Amino acid sequence: MIGSILEWLTSADAWSGADGILARLLEHVGYTLLVLVIAAAIAIPVGLWIGHSGRGRWLVTAANALRAVPTLGLLFALTLVLLPRLPGDAAFLVPSVIVLVLLAIPAILSGTYAGVEAVDPAARDAARGIGMTGSQVLWKVELPIALPLLLSGLRAAVLQVVATATVAAYVGLGGLGRFLIDGLATQDYAMTAGGAILVAFLALALDAPFALLGRVVVSPGLTGRIRSLRPSSDPITAGGTP
Repeated sequence: MIGSILEWLTSADAWSGADGILARLLEHVGYTLLVLVIAAAIAIPVGLWIGHSGRGRWLVTAANALRAVPTLGLLFALTLVLLPRLPGDAAFLVPSVIVLVLLAIPAILSGTYAGVEAVDPAARDAARGIGMTGSQVLWKVELPIALPLLLSGLRAAVLQVVATATVAAYVGLGGLGRFLIDGLATQDYAMTAGGAILVAFLALALDAPFALLGRVVVSPGLTGRIRSLRPSSDPITAGGTP
């Protein structure tokens, strides 16, 4: 079985054409990025507002409750409702995007809200003490400190969306889910297993840029990467007596 999977993954025929691995991979990445942009545009501002103002915490609870909704069942329901109202492929793309956005929002919203909520009140007070306005406190103090948890929420959303975007194939769209659906339909289990492996590798590949982004944009003081400014000759750091 392993040999069959490797043969399928390395076959030139499997990578070429409109139904090949490369084309399906690009479709899957496209769905994922579209969903993440929409979900982040909704969840990050809302999470910042909730964490900064302390109001609307029920929205976080409501968003987390969405995780209990069966993704596939909701996809079929939305498709049946929107199918007569939308033209062409939009009748299948729009329901898929809506379902995946609803899946991605809780992780991003929770991460953003938790990051702002966890800011030390002393930091806020100090910022206000030097004359910062509320919006300046949010953008110059709270948001930079909240970045680690915000990015963690984005990374969690990426993994969830990449894995779940395979359901788009159930309503006739592309992506790597086609290999799972078509492989099961034709009893081509090498294709099915190969498609699952590709989804896993894609999730890891898309997670890596967010991990790198965290090292670049998050202050070293928040990650523990900042080093002591004492010179090595200082007798305290060198282990001697002052």
